[in-house]
Amino acid sequence: MNAAERWHLTQATRVLRRGGVVLHATEGVWGLACDPFDPLAVAAILHLKGRSIDKGLIVIGADVETFSEELVELSDAQLSELRTSWPGPVTWVLPTKRFPFWVTGGGSSVAARVPAHDQARALCSAFAGPLVSTSANLSGRPPSRSGLKAVSIFKNDVDYVLPGEISGFSGPSEIRSLHGELIRSGG
Repeated sequence: MNAAERWHLTQATRVLRRGGVVLHATEGVWGLACDPFDPLAVAAILHLKGRSIDKGLIVIGADVETFSEELVELSDAQLSELRTSWPGPVTWVLPTKRFPFWVTGGGSSVAARVPAHDQARALCSAFAGPLVSTSANLSGRPPSRSGLKAVSIFKNDVDYVLPGEISGFSGPSEIRSLHGELIRSGG
């Protein structure tokens, strides 16, 4: 990472710690990120997207250990499957007790991922915790696959745009349950 990239990462992290919303690249789409434990920041993202709170949101982390609390109840086989898919564009629905209802949609599980995107993982690492990362689109519309499109939609409504590029996947992450159900196919 060069000096300019480190500077932008530092600025984005400061915004997140102040309760702001950051527009950033992921594997296959651009995302809106915030602190999952800040109800006002999450409310801002839900408002920007026109998304209902009861749908829940995806959280991302720098590494598997970010979600160690959610992994405690997994079988060895489930844990092995999850570990082989991370980092990667696979989001797993995991049991949780720590994520608030405004992230889980009121349920007892959370959609979590360790992305196969160096900058997105670096953002989580610099923030020192998981982040909400939901696709940068209005609810019901296709996700933004380019920074230009994401900025054109959200430029005036986010607190920081982290310069970056998607890493070559063709769309949003796949979402899987621990019981082998494919909830959403990936890009």
